[in-house]
Amino acid sequence: MPSNYRNFRHSVPWLLLLLEAVFIIAFYFLHPNDQRFMSDISYPAFQDVSHMVIFGFAFFLAFLKRYGFSSAGFNLLIIALGVQCSMLAEGLLPFRNNRNFLERITRAAVSLTAVVISTGAVLGKANPVQLILMTVVEIIAFHVSRWINVTFLLVQNNMSMKHVHLFGAYFGLAVSSRFSEPPPRSEKKASTPKSDLLSMLGTLFLWVFWPSFNFVLAEGEANKAIYNTYFALAVSAVAAFVLSVLTTKDGKLRMADIHSAVLAGGITVSLVAELIDYPWIAMILGLLASVIAILGSHCLQNCWNPVLKIHDSSGVHFTFGLPAVLGALARVFLCIIKNWTTEPSLGYSVMYAIGAFCQTASVALIIGFITGLILNLKLFKTIPVSKYFDDQFYWEVSF
Repeated sequence: MPSNYRNFRHSVPWLLLLLEAVFIIAFYFLHPNDQRFMSDISYPAFQDVSHMVIFGFAFFLAFLKRYGFSSAGFNLLIIALGVQCSMLAEGLLPFRNNRNFLERITRAAVSLTAVVISTGAVLGKANPVQLILMTVVEIIAFHVSRWINVTFLLVQNNMSMKHVHLFGAYFGLAVSSRFSEPPPRSEKKASTPKSDLLSMLGTLFLWVFWPSFNFVLAEGEANKAIYNTYFALAVSAVAAFVLSVLTTKDGKLRMADIHSAVLAGGITVSLVAELIDYPWIAMILGLLASVIAILGSHCLQNCWNPVLKIHDSSGVHFTFGLPAVLGALARVFLCIIKNWTTEPSLGYSVMYAIGAFCQTASVALIIGFITGLILNLKLFKTIPVSKYFDDQFYWEVSF
């Protein structure tokens, strides 16, 4: 099958070399040695975020039986390329740049979460060239969205990073809407016990390291972010098992439900973790997030996605999007309760918070839709539907 790989060989290496050359030159001019600045992030926290983004998401998306090499391999490529792009994009915008390199790299890795989530929506359908271009466009769009929030809607810098799950989910859905849907009974879309086990391994890594992820983004009392995230994750995991049994016809556990719902609590409280004074509030949010994730998976897959002609390969809408929406609403609600009697301009603060949430989702949907249209031009050699979800199109494999 050499002819099937010709476009892959003649495009990806040169595109990567071109981007690396641009990044090296840009780093030479834009990122001098600034180790004189102190870092607010410790090396263990950086390690946790790296393990989560690189190892956790690589296996989290490895549930397709014939797309494991691509799920793990392309995830590493996207992160290695995207971290460089993210640091340059943030450096070009007027954010607070007096940070140590360790802090910059950590924040760049956090911002890559948006891209990895978006990749889940087009998993198995986008070729490497399309994934590379989507990574560059999404990173730039995400930082521009952050800049709008910080500059015009008076959102704190760290808070603007917390919209990463919301942005990634809806950007990915918008891009996916421009790709052809696979056949309803496609055998390649299925999973195997081995691939489900690998995917669950990724979920466990994400579950363990999610408190560090929220700790890195916390403002003020960071220790609250750790234990509130853990309580929310614990309750969402328990609720996932309960709801999975209750929603299946034969009363057995479904791995897909556990896979999608155990992380929902951590995603929801990422926007409010340091604002929660009592653990029971985090536990309630974790419970609600798990309910939304599992019930949303049944409703969206059967009702919403078919009507809008969107094929969400890994369910990023109900795994990341809906819990992020719940977290944004919870932040507004908690801000009203905590500042009801002390802040005279509370109404303006609430409107700014809602505006930031709406602006982030709108930019993600609009830029994602445009990106999807561009990626489906003939120039980028969209792979045929018959080659969806197949490692053999890109890797040397033996089945």
